[in-house]
Amino acid sequence: MTLREDADDIVKEAIRRVLPDEAVAKALNGKAFGAGRLYLVAAGKAAWQMAKTAGEILGDRLEKGVVITKYDHVKEELPRMDCYEAGHPVPDENSFRATQAALDLVSGLQAEDTVLFLLSGGGSALFEKPLISGEELADITKQLLACGADIVEMNTIRKRLSAVKGGKFAKLCEPAKVYSIVLSDILGDPLDMIASGPAYPDASTCEQALAIVEKYQLQLSKRAMELLYQETPKTLSNVETEITGSVRNLCQAAKEACEKLGYEAVILTDQLNCVAREAGVFLGDIAKSYQSTQKSLAFIAGGETVVYLTGHGKGGRNQELALAAATAIDGLKDTAVFSVGSDGTDGPTDAAGGYSDQDTARLLSEKKIDIFQVLQENDAYHALQETGGLIMTGATGTNVNDVAVTLIKR
Repeated sequence: MTLREDADDIVKEAIRRVLPDEAVAKALNGKAFGAGRLYLVAAGKAAWQMAKTAGEILGDRLEKGVVITKYDHVKEELPRMDCYEAGHPVPDENSFRATQAALDLVSGLQAEDTVLFLLSGGGSALFEKPLISGEELADITKQLLACGADIVEMNTIRKRLSAVKGGKFAKLCEPAKVYSIVLSDILGDPLDMIASGPAYPDASTCEQALAIVEKYQLQLSKRAMELLYQETPKTLSNVETEITGSVRNLCQAAKEACEKLGYEAVILTDQLNCVAREAGVFLGDIAKSYQSTQKSLAFIAGGETVVYLTGHGKGGRNQELALAAATAIDGLKDTAVFSVGSDGTDGPTDAAGGYSDQDTARLLSEKKIDIFQVLQENDAYHALQETGGLIMTGATGTNVNDVAVTLIKR
């Protein structure tokens, strides 16, 4: 098999191993919901897949459900559930309409009723009822994305501008109980930050939110600033939560997929949190240190990098990582670096990520394409398209961060 075939195999196997079906089934196994009514609300990029599994297990026990996910992620209608598609990473009117449908579903419940809340990454945009105008919320989200704020910083701001984030959704379900099954997309699995914690007490403070505004010089209206001074729920008595998957599982799955192909594999970190371009160069530099090896090696890093928007091109953090690695591994022997988002969509593109090997930089140079200029323009998608370096998986049904791999094949 070629290096590229190995990479595609590893991606396919790693993602297959972190699909939420088995995890949701395990969380629901033997779970008793009492004599009251049972409703379902699912939000996030993996919402449809999680809801499908839950619906198959619960059958007629489930009264009704609302599923909110990203565009093109609903594969078919689900029994007893209304499925909505909405905007990500910036919420849109469909986000607000779908969230209102979920709030209507859980209004007026009794103490003996239960809301099964299935949450995955992407929920911050998809599950939203803003306390400011949709236009301003979109503008603030774009400001946060452009300045390179990490996901924790973004959610610290967004939960204060929302009627459902930061534990507020669970409060709206009272007196009913909420059983929350969470697919984590944030490093360290902080439950108050995943999708901005709609059903978990908020650990962040007003002071932290205000510090983020100052740090990035965000432009907020008077109303938005007033909301940052209003504290979020710090305790919730009606919620039980279970985490079902995270980037650790993704890294382990990638490691085992590499080993199956004959690579000696090591997980460098499952906490990768830096600029995408820097991560790419680092993973490429690792390959330089092991060029004399006589055995096939794989180095794995999981997490979520950030991109600083300096241009107006097309791409995502995984594509930038892979393209930045191309210069570091240029001319090495049988070496590749690839990176993918487990949800199958990298940034605002239809690619899951990108792949570079020892020939990528040369091929681009022959086409008069300057990698540095491409990265400055944030246009990794079109550069990788020229070399066959885009990794396309389609929507996967899961979302547990990203995984990047350096391969040295011998």
